[in-house]
Amino acid sequence: MSSPALPRVTVVIPNWNGERFLDLCLTSLRCQSFKDFETVLVDNGSTDTSVKFTKRNFPEVRVVSLDDNRGFSVAVNVGIRASEAEYVALLNNDTEVDPGWLEALTRAGESYLEAGLFASKLVDFHDRRVLDGAGDALRRSGLPYRIGHQELDRGQFDEPALVFSACAAAALYRRSLFEEIGPFDEDFFAYCEDGDVSFRAQLAGYQCVYVPEAVVYHMGSASTGGKRSPTATRLGTQNSVNLLIKNLPVALVWRSLPSLVGGQLARILATSFSGSGLRAHLGGLAGAWHLLPRMLEKRKGIQSRRRVSDDYVSQLLQYSSRQAKESRRRRVRDRIRLRLKR
Repeated sequence: MSSPALPRVTVVIPNWNGERFLDLCLTSLRCQSFKDFETVLVDNGSTDTSVKFTKRNFPEVRVVSLDDNRGFSVAVNVGIRASEAEYVALLNNDTEVDPGWLEALTRAGESYLEAGLFASKLVDFHDRRVLDGAGDALRRSGLPYRIGHQELDRGQFDEPALVFSACAAAALYRRSLFEEIGPFDEDFFAYCEDGDVSFRAQLAGYQCVYVPEAVVYHMGSASTGGKRSPTATRLGTQNSVNLLIKNLPVALVWRSLPSLVGGQLARILATSFSGSGLRAHLGGLAGAWHLLPRMLEKRKGIQSRRRVSDDYVSQLLQYSSRQAKESRRRRVRDRIRLRLKR
């Protein structure tokens, strides 16, 4: 008797006390036009009834339960290891996916053979005139930026494009990519872990493609108290530093040093208006210092496997920085327009 065929895609959903989101998220997956997939929910030791709710209402979902909250990176790695599919899609639980989401991503996988990962078009769940992201960038300061975030959707992101990184809130990866560059870095816990994977992929010669037809409605930072919470600030600071320590070629470190230092000073200034924000930021810098020996050891392996030149990485980062700068300008203009209309 032959064994059943493997699904083409495994959708991995990390979950921590997210029962209130699961009905909408999992129901929208049932409505996908692309059917050759399985769903794996990895529960990070939830204290609500997420697991019981899922097993009762969505029996088609495979549930993997962890004993405690071990973070986003651990959860998605567990889900990836539980799969043998050609593609792995990561999806946050605080999302609603368009019926054509997986079909668009897998079609892109067939069309862009040089790409190893694919970014979705994220739309603000609560105001669907507004974008949440169209791929991620890395600025000259070394700080990440979500392209299109809080821009009005005027069709400016309706064409496929190369981007630096895919936001793991809704992204597709070739399984072969993880086999080559390794899994998500579990020292990151959460935040910037997707940028680290993307940087490693770019250094290995893979491209990242933004897919405009892969639409996802995203609430954002639902499990960590919001993007400006102390947890998000601390982990964002710590991991944005770790991302550069691991991945930035040494020749570009010296070229970029003034911008990198300026970026950190700007972050300190921005968080200084909030006592808790400044403490969280400084805590993130302290965390990065604590992890420095481990990150430098990982760096050796990453740089030894690098397939692209310093010039290629420099051009990639210049292009990414321009994308972020142009998006930021549009975002400021859109904020002004929305205020004037009130």
